[in-house]
Amino acid sequence: MPEDYGAVDQAAIEDTVTWLITARQFAGPRKVLDELCTRLADAGIGVFRSSAFVRTLHPLIMGRRYTWTAGEGVVMLEAPYAVLESDLFKNSPVGEVYRTSKPVRLRLCDPDFQSDYNIVEDLRAEAASDYVIQPLFFSNGEIHAISWSTQRPGGFSDDELAAFDAVAPPFARATEIYCLRRTAVTFLDTYVGHGAGARILSGHIKRGDVQEIDAVILAADLRGFTGYTASHDGAQVVERLNAFFDILVAPITERNGEVLKFTGDGLLAIFPFEREADLGQRCRDALNAAQDAIEALTGAPGTDEVIRCGIALHPGRVLFGNVGSDSRLDFTAIGEAVNMAARLEAVAGELGRGILVSAEFADAEGGDYEAVGEFKLKGFDGERKVLAPLAR
Repeated sequence: MPEDYGAVDQAAIEDTVTWLITARQFAGPRKVLDELCTRLADAGIGVFRSSAFVRTLHPLIMGRRYTWTAGEGVVMLEAPYAVLESDLFKNSPVGEVYRTSKPVRLRLCDPDFQSDYNIVEDLRAEAASDYVIQPLFFSNGEIHAISWSTQRPGGFSDDELAAFDAVAPPFARATEIYCLRRTAVTFLDTYVGHGAGARILSGHIKRGDVQEIDAVILAADLRGFTGYTASHDGAQVVERLNAFFDILVAPITERNGEVLKFTGDGLLAIFPFEREADLGQRCRDALNAAQDAIEALTGAPGTDEVIRCGIALHPGRVLFGNVGSDSRLDFTAIGEAVNMAARLEAVAGELGRGILVSAEFADAEGGDYEAVGEFKLKGFDGERKVLAPLAR
C-alpha cells in the first residue's frame, strides 16, 4: 500500500474543527453535515457517505437520519418510535452504539471480516470497503451517532479515523444547539400553537405583551361529555377526547388555522388575516374546517358511537399575547370577539346545533344560511341574530 495512502491534510482538519467550534450560526444538521463532509473530502479523506442519527423530543418522531452522499448532497429521513422495537434497529450498528456508547467498525475489505449486522449486505452492494459509526455525546448525556463509509480498497487509514475522532465532539455540540432550538419550537408548536410559539421565541414573553390582530374565531365543544365521563373509565375518556381533537384539529391546521388551547372538552382556534380583503376567504376556511370536522365525527377510532359537538364562528379583532399572573402566563386570544364565539357555542349546545355563526360572519362569508333566531347573549347588549349554514 502506498506510503501516502489515506494521507490527510491536518491543517484542513484543524480548520474544520475551528469552524465547527466558532461558527456564529448553523442552519441545522443538513447543511452542517453537507459542509463538514465536503471539507473532509477536500482534506483527502475518502468518505463517500456519512449519516448523522439524531434523536428528537417529539410526540411522533423518534429521530431523524441525515445522510450525505458524495455528489448528491444530504437527504433526511424521519423515524417513528416503533423503529426502536424493530429487529432492523436492534440488529444495526446504530442500535449497538445507542446501547453501548461505543463505536462500531465494519472493515469489509478485511479477508477475515464477518458480521451479522443487517447493514452489511447493503454496504457490499455499494462496494463499501469500510464503515465506522461513532457516538455523539450531548451535554445532557444523550447518545446520538454519526457514521462514515468509504469505497477505497484499503478502507480508512489511521489518520482518517483520527480525523473523525477530532470532528465528532464539535459536530455534536453544533447539532445539540440546533436540536435544543428545534425542541423548543416543537414544544411551543405542540402546546401553544405555531404562531404563538413563533412570537414567544422572538421574545414576546412579558406579561401584558399583546398585539391586536384580526381573526376568525372558532369555538368548539364536545357534547354529552360530562355524562360520558361518569359512565366510562379514565382510559376511555382520554381515548374519546383524543379522537375528538384529532378529527377537529386536522381540518383547522390544514387551512392555516391555529389551535390556541384545549379547554377540557372543547377548543379555541383562530384563522388570522392581515388584509380586510382576506376576511371572506378566512371565513370560508373556518367554515370548511368546521363542516369537515362535523362530517368526520362519526365512528371515530376507538368508539362505536357518533361523537357530537357544537362549533361557533365569528370574525373580529382580538388581543393576542401573554395573560396571567407574574409567575404563570398563558399565550392566548382574548376580547369581545372571543367572548361572542363562546356565547354562540353555548347557544349551539342548547339547541343541539352543529354549527352556528354570527350575522357578521355570514355577511363576510357570503354563503347561504338559515336564520335560527335572535338571542340575548351574556355580556352583550340587545339580541343578536344567529344563523346556521345550509348543508353543502
